[in-house]
Amino acid sequence: MAHYDIQRIRNDFPILAATIYDKPLIYLDNGATTQKPQSVIDAISQYYSTLNSNVHRGVHYLSQRATDAFEASRKKLQVFLNSLHDHEIIFTRGTTESINLVAACYGKAFVNAGDEIIISALEHHSNMVPWQMLCEDIGATLKIIPITDAGELDMDAFRLLLNDRVKLVAVAYISNSLGTINPVREIIKLAHGYDIPVLLDAAQAVQHVPIDVQELDVDFLAFSGHKMYGPTGIGVLYGKEKWLNKMPPYQGGGEMIKRVTFEKTTYNELPFKFEAGTPNIEGVICLSAAVDYLNDIGLANIYTYEHELLEYATNALLDIPELRLVGTATEKSSVISFLIGNVHPYDVGVILDKLGIAVRTGHHCTEPLMDRLCIPGTVRASLALYTTVDDIDTLVEGIKKAASMLLA
Repeated sequence: MAHYDIQRIRNDFPILAATIYDKPLIYLDNGATTQKPQSVIDAISQYYSTLNSNVHRGVHYLSQRATDAFEASRKKLQVFLNSLHDHEIIFTRGTTESINLVAACYGKAFVNAGDEIIISALEHHSNMVPWQMLCEDIGATLKIIPITDAGELDMDAFRLLLNDRVKLVAVAYISNSLGTINPVREIIKLAHGYDIPVLLDAAQAVQHVPIDVQELDVDFLAFSGHKMYGPTGIGVLYGKEKWLNKMPPYQGGGEMIKRVTFEKTTYNELPFKFEAGTPNIEGVICLSAAVDYLNDIGLANIYTYEHELLEYATNALLDIPELRLVGTATEKSSVISFLIGNVHPYDVGVILDKLGIAVRTGHHCTEPLMDRLCIPGTVRASLALYTTVDDIDTLVEGIKKAASMLLA
């Protein structure tokens, strides 16, 4: 992309100039967490230097300024996702808490013994275990959308799972292990044909593709700040107003109340009903800086650049005779999982680390998926908006060296 200034972008990330074991850092673990641009780092420093105060209810100057910045971030997320109302944006600790919130609160309001929840075989544990816990607690049944050997959802099987007993469908927008981009629009349309709401785990999507929740018509959407170049410990749950109003609170305490007596508590209105206690104020305010950064580059530009890089990387890796790609879906995001012969992924990852190349190894919190594929795990290289062709070339040479050592 002639207009994609990769060097300018890389200059925005101080850590990318680091050396590891006297080698330039090649950071390819973006699926686990992304690095932070200087604008986000500066926002964190500025918050603690100029704004630090508790939000809401405070009458003093700092509290009012912090509250204004906090709520301005909520409105920015509303625009970022194109939600209908800003009170449909709930701040959480991350994707995991967002999904647990829906499992607990939607589950309490709408799921009964004998009902069914549908997830897919691609899910991260955070979009699996909360639904298992819910089903075990109330006697509901968890149904699984199977996948093909390429790592794509079996949509014919999904259609057969839909019935009047299903109370929710919860699937990843993009697989964290394989990079598969699921047909979420079709999933939502099919589920809504049975009046079944849909939750999308967008932890691996929101930093790669533009998301419009009204266009998707999704009911719930969850993601984390630290995977989209923002701070750790902050996440977002989008929920349609009609569902959030009918759901009970997730936690009790300050902020989520309107009036408290020993006899009765009246809950607050949205979004505060789901934001008990002092929130991660710094995380919320500085997530706004990450949104600004993504908007400045443009998610459509990011998607195009990363897609071109994915094609380049895939072709380069396929030239390594001992390498086997895991996950070959037609529609993929910038994740490449692979194995080298019969070598354990950990061993490959250790050698790459000594060469300054950061990748992720293991089952990537998708253990049932690895069982389905009959493998212990993979080596995963996950690309980002600052990844370069040179990074890919260095990875390829590193894998060749690892293969020569481990297969000798």
